[in-house]
Amino acid sequence: MKANKGFTLIEVLIVMTLLSIMVVLLFATIKISADSWEKGENKIADVNEIATVYSFFQRHLSTAKPVWDDFSNNQERVFGFQGSETSLQFVSEFPASAARPGLQSFDIRLSTVETDTLVITTKAFFPSVEGTSFPEEKINLISHIKTFSISYLGQDTSTDELLWQQEWINREQQPELVKIHIGLENGTFWPDMIVPIKIATAEFSEAASASPAIIQEETDPESENGEGTEQ
Repeated sequence: MKANKGFTLIEVLIVMTLLSIMVVLLFATIKISADSWEKGENKIADVNEIATVYSFFQRHLSTAKPVWDDFSNNQERVFGFQGSETSLQFVSEFPASAARPGLQSFDIRLSTVETDTLVITTKAFFPSVEGTSFPEEKINLISHIKTFSISYLGQDTSTDELLWQQEWINREQQPELVKIHIGLENGTFWPDMIVPIKIATAEFSEAASASPAIIQEETDPESENGEGTEQ
């Protein structure tokens, strides 16, 4: 009888070496694919974060209302738009889907309590009407901020020239443009946001500062036609 021929030791070593090389190449390919996927996900998250911040400022800041704050306890009348290099206050509106009607006061500033976070505080601009309550609400817009600054394009009070300025305090009108610079700790590139203010002067500020109930009464067609009143 002929003896069964098996693999020699050299053949087994060659096969095991080739198999090891294939496994290493396979795991390297999987790791590269996983890293590429993670980088893609992070990039998408960064883009979405930038888009969310841009959308907020374009939607609310661009429609800021040039109104006077007649409801605070301040001794002097204060204009609704006030800005410094690191904080901004203005009056605007939420979309109808937010279920918070009327003008809202927005306060944007950098908080350093835990991490450098851009915090937005909103509250009703008009005093609360009986039976309704809209408490103050705080939103963390973006965290881990390394650099943050705001500048305003408008007429300089001393030269009347159109200049970029680091603060907009105690004015009687809004700036024409607002530029917001944000730099993150992770080095993500954020282009400066330049937001045009649609209404600069306070042409309708007196009417807008009236009570919501008064405005509704003045514009109610039934009241104008004499309907709905007691005979």
